[in-house]
Amino acid sequence: MSSSVLVISDEQFETEVLKAEQPVLAYFWAAWCGPCKLVAPAVEWVASEYSDRLKVVKMEIDPNPIAVKQYKVEGVPALRLFKDSEVIATFEGAITKQKLASLLEEHL
Repeated sequence: MSSSVLVISDEQFETEVLKAEQPVLAYFWAAWCGPCKLVAPAVEWVASEYSDRLKVVKMEIDPNPIAVKQYKVEGVPALRLFKDSEVIATFEGAITKQKLASLLEEHL
């Protein structure tokens, strides 16, 4: 993953996501998840295309159970869009770049 996507852990979640000044797209993934490998390039693309108005973070679910439980991540890949420390949009499962872009456009 490029430097535009910030890799975070449970310990960093509050600072990097909940206290962020701009909206944050949190990407929950797992190393063993095939669909996650398909979604990763779209998440990278979002991080570069929307960098002026959106922060993108990714969290591996297995070592970070607190955020996974708190935000009810039941399957991966999972996306949570946060604004002012609230979840304003969610998506679970594989998503195309176009669908991800339209989801973001609705909320940004």
